[in-house]
Amino acid sequence: MTDRPLPLALRALDALGQRATYVVDSLGRFGTFLGQALATILTPPFKFWAFIDRIHYIGYRSLLIIVLTGGFTGMVLGLQVYLTLVRFGSEAYLGPAVALSLIRELGPVLAALMVTGRAGSALTAEIGIMRITEQIDALTVMALNPLRYLVAPSILAGLVTFPLMTAIFDVVGIFGGYLVGVELLGLSQGTYFGEMQTFVDMQDIMTGFWKSLSFGVVVTWVCTYKGFNVGHGAEGVAKATTDAVVLSSVLILVWDYFMGSVLP
Repeated sequence: MTDRPLPLALRALDALGQRATYVVDSLGRFGTFLGQALATILTPPFKFWAFIDRIHYIGYRSLLIIVLTGGFTGMVLGLQVYLTLVRFGSEAYLGPAVALSLIRELGPVLAALMVTGRAGSALTAEIGIMRITEQIDALTVMALNPLRYLVAPSILAGLVTFPLMTAIFDVVGIFGGYLVGVELLGLSQGTYFGEMQTFVDMQDIMTGFWKSLSFGVVVTWVCTYKGFNVGHGAEGVAKATTDAVVLSSVLILVWDYFMGSVLP
């Protein structure tokens, strides 16, 4: 007795079901990985020097690109916002407009995207190479938890470095807007910073802080997961690195919208 082929409609449903099962399974493994990493963070011993090394790797090495991006973002923002406000005779509000845009939205998002492109991709490639060269398997054979040595320090470093990088981005961006608005376009220095103090409060700063903190977890989580589950050979490492950067960037934008709609 020969099996008859499934009708087209049933084949489509079968393919859809397989795809849905794959997505649910992937999300399950994704969440389990984070849960195991967080459990490792909360149980001793704490790898202090590995944590310091990850701060240097993720934060310090990204400092230059953060300063450059923040400065030019503030300059462009100052120029465009000034050209818009001057039409309504409200150029005195340039300072708070630049500060609020950077502190609440652009600072956390752009800083996270820059760190993802520079440090996140390198983190995925590093762990991926360790996987394909069986260094992670060697740690497991020696009864050493690779999550404790490779993942937990990276997530903790992300919690520390992302808010710091965002703060640097914001400060440099505000002074970039100052250079354009005050030094180039002739706005009063007192007006620029005085109105900023009037309209920017601690709630705005905390909104940017919580966003950057969550981005630090998301980026390090995604990048270490992709590195741990890399495919075979150099092609697998390249694909995992690309997937990590793309997925991290998309999640940053999606999560930014979610937190922007929830936080005041």
